[in-house]
Amino acid sequence: MMSEKTLTRMDLSEAVFREVGLSRNESADLVEAVLQHMSDALASGEAVKISSFGTFSVRDKSARVGRNPKTGDEVPISPRRVLTFRPSHLMKDRVAVGKKR
Repeated sequence: MMSEKTLTRMDLSEAVFREVGLSRNESADLVEAVLQHMSDALASGEAVKISSFGTFSVRDKSARVGRNPKTGDEVPISPRRVLTFRPSHLMKDRVAVGKKR
């Protein structure tokens, strides 16, 4: 059964605080710095690859014609950039088993 729990920035900061031994403020700053660095890289079009976890990348999608499923009307869809995530094989296997490390 899927849990309704969501891992938040605060949870990550708390985990760094408990496991690394930095202060709570330093832990929050470290998590913020990592997330900022990742989002800056993605915004500039770089891929972010985290070994044993997965790869975040940005893809350009070209303009196309979509269809409103209710009315069947054709609707133009503008070109856009989308964020994608491809989990590593290790992550896929961990998720399939459903166990913590």
